[in-house]
Formats: sequence, C-alpha cells, structure tokens
Amino acid sequence: MKVNIASPQISEEEIKAVTAVLKSGMLAQGPKVAEFEEKFARFIGTKYAVATSSGTTALHVALLAHGIGSGDEVITSPFTFIASANSILYTGAKPIFVDIDEKSFNLDPAKIEKAITRSASRRTKAIMPVHLYGQPADMTRIMALARKRKLAVIEDACQAHGAAWKNKKVGSFGTGTFSLYPTKNMTTGEGGMITTDSREIYEKANLIRSHGSKIRYYHDILGFNFRLTDIGGAIGIEQLKKLPRLNRARQKNAAYLNNNLGKIPGIIVPVPAKNALHVYHQYTIRITEEFGLSRDEVLKKLTESSIGTAIFYPLPINEQKLYQEMGYKANTPVAEAIAKEVISLPVHPGLRKKDLDYIIKILTKIAKND
Repeated sequence: MKVNIASPQISEEEIKAVTAVLKSGMLAQGPKVAEFEEKFARFIGTKYAVATSSGTTALHVALLAHGIGSGDEVITSPFTFIASANSILYTGAKPIFVDIDEKSFNLDPAKIEKAITRSASRRTKAIMPVHLYGQPADMTRIMALARKRKLAVIEDACQAHGAAWKNKKVGSFGTGTFSLYPTKNMTTGEGGMITTDSREIYEKANLIRSHGSKIRYYHDILGFNFRLTDIGGAIGIEQLKKLPRLNRARQKNAAYLNNNLGKIPGIIVPVPAKNALHVYHQYTIRITEEFGLSRDEVLKKLTESSIGTAIFYPLPINEQKLYQEMGYKANTPVAEAIAKEVISLPVHPGLRKKDLDYIIKILTKIAKND
C-alpha cells in the first residue's frame, strides 16, 4: 500500500476550462486572470487582488509595492520556506528573524517588539507573519503592534488559503500573499496572488508585475514579468469553487488523525490555536524524546512502509549556509528545537479512510517497536 503526501485535486472542470482558453487563443494574462482576481478578492474579503507567476513573486511584488528596499528591515519567521526571507533580500532589505511559538509554529508576538529598530542606518519597515502549514498567526497581537509602531504588515499566507483568525480570513489583515503551487490547498499549476484593500498598493503591484506598464509599450517604473497566464487563471477559477470543500476534507482528515495519533506517547499532534481556523496545508506532528526513536528514525520507517512524508523544515533559515555566510546567527532556539522534531504526514483531500487507518497502524506499530 502506498500513501502519497500530496495529491493535486484536478478534475474535468479544470480540463474543460483550460481547453476553452486554448481554443480562445488568449493565453497570456487576460480576461480569465481578471475574473480570477475578482473572485479571489471576494473570497478573501478584500477590495483587490493581483495575480502573479508564483507565491515568491507575490511576496516580492508586495514588498516592493510597500516601498521596502535598501536600509529597511522586515521582521519574519525563521521557520518557513526560504522564499519568505529571500523575497526580502530581493528588495535590498534585510530579514530580521524572530523566534516562533512552539505550539502554532508561527511568529511569537511577545518577541516581535524587541526586534524593532529605528536608527539612521537601520529601520524596521514591516512585519511578515507566516501562516505556517495553514495555521493562522496571532493577527490580533501582530496588527495591534503594527499600528502602534506604524509598520506595514505583509502576510505570507502561501500555505493558508481560506484559513481565518477570529472569523476573518488571512490575507485580509494587511497585504496578503498566496502561493498557487500544485501541492497547495488550491492550485493554478504555478502562480501567486496578492490581496489588499489599498488602492495604492493594488496599482503599484499591477505596475510591478508587468514591466511597470499601465498602457502597452509605455513604462512608468522598473517592473518585472511576473504575470499569470489565462490558463492558470482558468484553473484557479475552478479550484476556488472547490476550495471550501477541499479544506473541510483536510480538516476532517486532520481531526481523525489527531483522535488516534494523539494517544501515542511522544507524538504531539497539531491543534488549532484558539480563534484560529486551521486549513491543514500540512499535517505536522512532533516526535519527542518520549517516543523512544528519533524523528529521522521514524521518517525512515514510514518511508519503508510506503507512507509519503516530508520535513518542513529541517533547518531554520538563519542557519542555512546562505544566511550564515551573510553573518546571521543561530539565535532562534525554539525554531531550532522544533526543526529537529517535526514530520509532516499525508492529509490531502484525496485520502481514503483506509489510507488514514494505515498511517495510524504503522505509527502505532513503530511506537510499540514491533
């Protein structure tokens, strides 16, 4: 028996939508992208949305639209995919890593304020919370601090389509960014999205993603080719229709796993924070010393049993070679400890009950050292 860790949910609706675009001859950014943007903004609860070529370019464009550049600092998480921090470097700004909360895996709001700087040579310009694995960060405290210190908030919601904090969807607190990569809760094949209520940010993002041009062949600023195709837009429209149902399936699968794996000593299962609607892009458990085997030993045994697993993420960003060579220090002890314990298991909507039961059976067997 084989259980894959991810399974993009593509069906006949997406195939028909793509075929219609191919037959239309309008393949580049066009009416389907515009329709997708409008519907995505409505789903998130913002006035505007801007589609881009990837989640990374969405982050990059959002930062540039806020005027972030050389001499600026952006506070973010060390425990995430490297694109979060790299997008800050792309602008010439500097990422400042603040340690995480061990339960949510997200930025610890209590530690943010100490990292804020105001000097002639360095200035904190924004906070970039990451809604990791589909679990919302504590946006109540983060937004209150941002207002107090007059900082922009750029939400990395690349793993959190449809997640909410106090019934308000992530991506609608500050400027939101989403990835539409195939393994995400919804996909366009490859793509990204920026969400905002600011007309100014919306207009700047539109310019930046398309060579700084409002009118074809007239260029107002230095921009990039970060556009989404109409093929991607057509897929996105169909995926967005299914997203609530697909998220509910993930939540149901996660609850089933929690009810069973949570009984095994040494396994800490993911629990939604109070006020949070978790959409389980990843179902990530922790393997502690009480389990009796290391995380890597468990990973090996699961792989031998044909259960797809992954470690998101094995090394905090500030400990990556690139960042070590830039002078960053290993000063985020919670992220460092968590990185040695986490392992992600299948939770996607394509799982059957027998797949979930097989995962539970194998982990129970490993725990008993059978």
